[in-house]
Amino acid sequence: MQFRPTRVAGVVLVETQAHRDDRGSFERTFCRSSFAAAGIDFAIRQASLSTNLKAGTLRGLHYQRETHPEAKLVRCVAGRVFDVVVDLRPRSPSFRSWYGVELSPAAGRTLYIPPGVAHGFLSLADDSVLHYMMDADHEPAAAAGVRWDDPAFAIDWPAAPGVIAPRDAGYPDFAT
Repeated sequence: MQFRPTRVAGVVLVETQAHRDDRGSFERTFCRSSFAAAGIDFAIRQASLSTNLKAGTLRGLHYQRETHPEAKLVRCVAGRVFDVVVDLRPRSPSFRSWYGVELSPAAGRTLYIPPGVAHGFLSLADDSVLHYMMDADHEPAAAAGVRWDDPAFAIDWPAAPGVIAPRDAGYPDFAT
């Protein structure tokens, strides 16, 4: 595993290598000791799948409020997505900065997202599936979000969404 810092403080792109032979491949996507050696203390408490039927589906940008912090590992296991994070931590050196990366099974990438950083993605292919691993139980009362096209962040999405939930489209402008 290779751990590559991004321009958003604490967000790390984890690159893995598949071992291939006549049977197919094997790829380690998480190893607690490797993460710890890279300075990431992450213990899985919950895992979820997000299925997205159509290219152009946008989900997010979601985060958990400070009362119930949640770190995530996100990996695309089918299709392709443009995955985005936005730093919402006021004391962070990268506050209000965003980072985007294409995730796909072939890319061998996982994105580590620390608490206080919003996450969302745009599916780039039909039938895209994301696997999430979280270090905390989800607390619905602490769920929050920011709008995907908020001018405060100026995210350079590869395309406009074709499918988006009213909740995600209707978040108000971000205020510091």
